[in-house]
Amino acid sequence: MKRIPEPELMDTPEQAAAYAEADFEEPHSQIVSQFQRVFPNVEVSGEILDLGCGPGDIAFRFARLFPHSRVTGVDGSHEMLKLSEERAETEALTNRLTFIQGIIPGVPLPEQSYDAIVSNSLLHHLHHPEHLWSTVRAYSRPETLIFIADLMRPDNPETAREIMEKHSGNEPEVLQRDFYNSLHAAFEIEEIREQLQQADLNHLQVEPISDRHLLVWGRFDGAPF
Repeated sequence: MKRIPEPELMDTPEQAAAYAEADFEEPHSQIVSQFQRVFPNVEVSGEILDLGCGPGDIAFRFARLFPHSRVTGVDGSHEMLKLSEERAETEALTNRLTFIQGIIPGVPLPEQSYDAIVSNSLLHHLHHPEHLWSTVRAYSRPETLIFIADLMRPDNPETAREIMEKHSGNEPEVLQRDFYNSLHAAFEIEEIREQLQQADLNHLQVEPISDRHLLVWGRFDGAPF
């Protein structure tokens, strides 16, 4: 199935609210479990960068997983970040969670490098995927943990519709539509391997982790775990 790019930002109040209120408990819990699987017995006690943080659920999960860490979430959507900032205040985590509106690769960030760089479901939104990988390179040091999860493009539109109905059939129509379009916009594993090769990050591992998700992970310097 040919890739069909979608808009880079989900910046309407309707989209932001639908995304924030959707039931992502299973896939987002899986994201945290996958981090613990590929980086066993690791305790991140420094700075975590969450690229494409949306309304912040992944950022909050990592903040809870690593109580001595500080998480900076970056997103281009003002509407998404309003929700993440409100939640940080509600949960009294404003001292450990910072949210910045901006577009990679040009957004200025508070740290020169991070202990971990994570991202969930940003890559398929990008018209220029190299912007993600150049940002990873710019803000990593040798021991930085790289953890990028995203959708994986199905073989055909029929399979995309089946996946959409299976996993978001009970969600609002706007979310179903966005999910279906995102499956069309996602990359195949081999395409991501080519991106990593061009970015000189081909030592990172790429693997499927569900019927619709893939994972890119490893240390920036390629050292094994």
